[in-house]
Amino acid sequence: MTTYRLRKGGSTWRRYVDRIMTGLILLAVAIAVIPLILIVGDVAYQGIPAINLGFLTSLPTPPGTPGGGIANAIVGSALMVGLATLIAVPIGVGAGIYFSEWPESRLSLVSSFTNDVLAEFPTITLGIFVYIIIVAPTRTFSALAGAAALAIVMVPIIARTTEESLKIVPVSLREASMALGIPRWKTVLKVVISTGRAGLATGILLSVARAAGETAPLILTALYSNYIPKSLLQPTGSIPYLIYYYGSSPFTDWITTAWGAALLLVAFMLVLNLSVKLLIGRKFAGVRAEI
Repeated sequence: MTTYRLRKGGSTWRRYVDRIMTGLILLAVAIAVIPLILIVGDVAYQGIPAINLGFLTSLPTPPGTPGGGIANAIVGSALMVGLATLIAVPIGVGAGIYFSEWPESRLSLVSSFTNDVLAEFPTITLGIFVYIIIVAPTRTFSALAGAAALAIVMVPIIARTTEESLKIVPVSLREASMALGIPRWKTVLKVVISTGRAGLATGILLSVARAAGETAPLILTALYSNYIPKSLLQPTGSIPYLIYYYGSSPFTDWITTAWGAALLLVAFMLVLNLSVKLLIGRKFAGVRAEI
């Protein structure tokens, strides 16, 4: 009888501890999530009044003039992020493949470490670098310089994600492919990359989201323009710079426009991150099915 009481008391104590720990975990989750909800809610509350068709398709108007939009910034951001993606994806994926498939190489070790260091660089430093090598020689701010700066931001993210995605591909798949006489380069392209393609897509989407929200490099490379760019070699507007420039102005209509642009950018980020989550979910669902 005494033993039963001790066990019963111990079980009750464990239940109390379990409930306390569960409560602390839920509190930690709430502390992490509530700021995000407040930020998104505030941006939505302030930005929704500015959103309409003219806001998305019209050019900016002078302060105090009703109407106007951010079409120049939307086109500029799409242009620079798109061009940066075209530059960064081949370089980042190629580097990630090399880091993953040839880890024993001394060049791979040095390059992988350098890639990690580059990923932690302040983006304003990358902007200064591109300013020196592109803006100063051409003597003009431009979409090309902005895209180059964003590409440098994207490359280490894509390379690291590609490396980690390909590392989880079973070695047995590589060995089976090469045992059939398939060259190593074709094994990498047809077997390894095909198996880890969800991770590659995830890294690309994450890098696009990172680049789309960068402001510091664009201040020193693309600057800003109220017009839709007709050339890659002229100043180009972007959504992050518009938010920074309009949000710090004393004009009420410009501040409202900045809130609307911020809402548009946040929505874009949420869509991209949701896409990443869906890709990761499908990837692991496929792995469980194979198992």
